[in-house]
Parts: sequence; structure tokens; C-alpha cells
Amino acid sequence: MQVEHVDGVGVVRMKHGAANAMNTDFFDAFDRAIDEVESSPARALLLIGSGRFFSAGLALPEVVDLDDDELRAFMRRFADTMLRLFALPLPAVAAVNGHAIAGGCILALLCDERVMVDGADATAKIGLNEVQLGLGLPQFAIESVRLRVPAAHWRDVLRTGTLFVPPHALDRELVDELAPAGELEGRAMDRAIELASLPPAASANIKTGLRRPALERVNARLDQDTEAMLGTIRSADAQRLLRAAAERLSR
Repeated sequence: MQVEHVDGVGVVRMKHGAANAMNTDFFDAFDRAIDEVESSPARALLLIGSGRFFSAGLALPEVVDLDDDELRAFMRRFADTMLRLFALPLPAVAAVNGHAIAGGCILALLCDERVMVDGADATAKIGLNEVQLGLGLPQFAIESVRLRVPAAHWRDVLRTGTLFVPPHALDRELVDELAPAGELEGRAMDRAIELASLPPAASANIKTGLRRPALERVNARLDQDTEAMLGTIRSADAQRLLRAAAERLSR
């Protein structure tokens, strides 16, 4: 991760392997980056990926063979890092520069606003395809969709696990704006600067108030949610689908 500071905005550039796949090292680096932004004078956060990926989600080849205790610890670490972003008092903007799949889509949804790359050369897709891998979704992911996406689109976004090209993602309000690759960071930065210009105490109060009910629901059932997620991961369908996906990714 690289952290820069521009016009009151802490810019976190995720650079973790070719796809910004999430493992323990990713979570460690992400937490350090958020520490750095929070300890700085920054009044907003801009999160951006690298290359063709915003984030491909969990690093499946590293996860699929974990035993139950290791997997339980991993899923709790995933939840802790994602919930830290969800509860961040600073306004956060995601510049979705490439694919944002599964956990990568969750990462973008946990931000306040999203600008996604689009254009003739853009091949990026975004979506929560967990169900297609036999997986459930952690409650914090579902809550982020509740806050962001109109209920009319929950079937496509949550139940069928569709991956959306940028215009369709915009139609379903998974993202707020589309921009050509050369303009993406500038457009996302404009949004972050606008949010950073607001009085920070009032901004944080309103954001926290909007998200508090969802956070309370998630935290009240975090242990049960972790066990429920383990149950879906250990199902026969998930094991077959995850191992096939991990094999493809390892080639």
C-alpha cells in the first residue's frame, strides 16, 4: 500500500500482487495505511487499486485449505478490517479502476461514494458473486448493500451473484459515476475534496448516525455470522467450486 496526501485527502493506493487479492498480509498493510491516514490531517480518504484490478477479493488459493480454526481466524480478520472501513468517521471515496469482485466489491461498497472506470478500453466488472461459489455473504456486506442499492436490485446484486459491466453497475447504483481511465482518479479526487471541505465534526456525526444501526446489527451477531459463513464454506458445493476456482487462479 502507498499513502499520499493531496489537498486534505489521504490517498491509499492498493498494490498487493497482481490482483490486490486479500490475505493476512493485505489486511496488515491496509490497516497500516488507514492508521497513517487517520493520524494525519487528512479529512477524507480516496482508495484506488492498481493495474486491471481494484481488488479480486479473497485470495482463494491461500484460503481453501485452511483448517476450521485458521479459517475462523481469517474470516474474523477479514471482518475486522472491513468493519474498520465501514465505521471510519472520515468520508471515503473508491476509485474503482478495474475489477472489483466479491470481497473487492464489498471493499468498494463500504466507501461512501464510488467512481468506476469506463470507456472503450475498460473491461472491468464489479459484483458480489459469492453465491456462484457456494458461499454466503457476511452480514456487513449485506448491510452495505442495504444502505446503497435499491431493494429492486437486490435479486441481481445479492441473490444471483451477477458481475456487472460499468453501465449496468451504474444503473443498479453499485457505483455513483463512470469515468474514462484517464479521468478516473481526478473525478474521484474531486468528490473526495468536496467531502473533505465539509466541517469534519458534523460530517463524521452524520455518517456515523447513518451507519450506526447497521454496525450495531453486525456487531451483535459477529460470532454467529462467522460460524454461518464457515458453514457455507465447508459445504460440499462450496468446496467443489472454491477448489476449481483456486486451481484456475493458481495457473
